[in-house]
Parts: sequence; structure tokens; C-alpha cells
Amino acid sequence: MAWFALLLALQEPLKVGIIGTDTSHVTAFTKLLNDDKGKDHVPGCRVVCAFKGGSPDIESSASRVEGYAKELAEKWGVEIVDSIAALCAKVDVVLLESVDGRPHLEQARPVFAAKKRIFIDKPLAGSLKDAKEIARLSKESGTPFFSASSVRYYETIVKAKDVGTILGAEAFSPAALEPHHPDLFWYGVHGVEALYSIMGAGCESVTRTHAEGADVVTGRWKGGRIGTFRGTRAGKHAYGATVFGEKGIQSSLAQQGRNDY
Repeated sequence: MAWFALLLALQEPLKVGIIGTDTSHVTAFTKLLNDDKGKDHVPGCRVVCAFKGGSPDIESSASRVEGYAKELAEKWGVEIVDSIAALCAKVDVVLLESVDGRPHLEQARPVFAAKKRIFIDKPLAGSLKDAKEIARLSKESGTPFFSASSVRYYETIVKAKDVGTILGAEAFSPAALEPHHPDLFWYGVHGVEALYSIMGAGCESVTRTHAEGADVVTGRWKGGRIGTFRGTRAGKHAYGATVFGEKGIQSSLAQQGRNDY
């Protein structure tokens, strides 16, 4: 793979723009991309500018947007711009990081119009209707987008699939609720992503049991396979799954949970 490393070194890094400076993800991603001396450095991209955004009616957004914007500017030399249109004119690709899923559709519109590839951090949107419209705009403009929780790619979750043909799975994660976002959009998405990572596509029906301290959601997949997700709001939190396979049963504990966007 030496040739690949050489190719990356010869290419100009992709210029990355960030929309939304109200989550710790923006500083974490910028460090990964911009700190070329860091042990976890990811070459090939560099964050060059950001648009603050922010939602005044979500405390975890309003209280953090200025602090993270300041860190991006002062520590990493990221330019703070006053509009998404201005950002799109300066970058090759976009990370949409706004912690609030409700403005994602409107924030993504000018990005699709500019035909800039875009990663949309979870939650993808604040409603199913908006999520479908994002997918439609992507197709209409011919501009790829991607959205996922990092839990989908946790090493322990990936390795948990090494049991032969997967017959079923039980995933769990924190599932804090937020009054502006429906059901599991806000935080339960992490464990749902883990379940889909293991089970794959093809869920045909869903039932849910709700209580103050937890949700248990059962999905029936094509072929009669069953997958469940337990979202916790009481007691100790963690991320993980148990996989039931043709060759064995394997459990994994990914990490202790934090309700930190």
C-alpha cells in the first residue's frame, strides 16, 4: 500500500467545510484531519472553514456553539464564515454537524445545489419527511451524501458478526429523549445503527414497548429473523450487542455510554 500513501502525499488535500459548531464532533474531526503529527491523523482532507449555526431552543446547542467555534478558529486556524453559501464556495466537501436534526434539510439544500458531497451527522433529520427529502435532493442533484452513527463501525460490533449466518441480534445503547425530536431520533439512533450493522437491510415490521426508563423495539427481518434494540434512560449506560449465529453466540460491550453530542 506504499503507492497509495505516496498518491495521497502528492495530492492536494480536499478542503472541508463544517456546518454547525455546537458539538464536540467538530473539534474531534478537525483534529483527526488537520493534526498531521497526531497518532490518529487521517490524511487527504483538511478543515478550512465553518458556519456556526446553532439552535436557541436546545440548551446543548445554544450553550456550546460559540466555544467550539472559537476553538476551531484559534487552535486550528479554521475560518468562520457567515453563510452556508459562502462556505460552499470555499470547500470541496462538507460535514453537516449541527446537533439539532431539524435544520439539517434546510442546511443541506445549498450544499446539494452546489453539488458538494456531504456527510450529515446523526440524527439525519428531525422527521421522516425531512429525511426522505434529503434523499430526494441527493438523487436529483447527483450529489452523494452519507449519514451514520460511529457505533455502526465500532470494532467490537463488527467482530460480533463473526458467527456464521446471523439468525438474530440484541443491541443496546443510551436512548435519551429530546422534546423536539421524535422517538429514537435523538440518541437511540446509536443502538439502532448497531443493530442494522449486524442484521443488515430487510426489516419488514417493528413493534415497540415504551417506559420512562427504557424502550424495547423488536424488528422482524425478511426470512423470519428477529432483532431487538433496548434503549436505556435509567441505570448504567453502555453500547453493545449479542449476536445469535449459525455457528455460535457472541456478545460485545463496545464502551461505556455518554449522553454527549
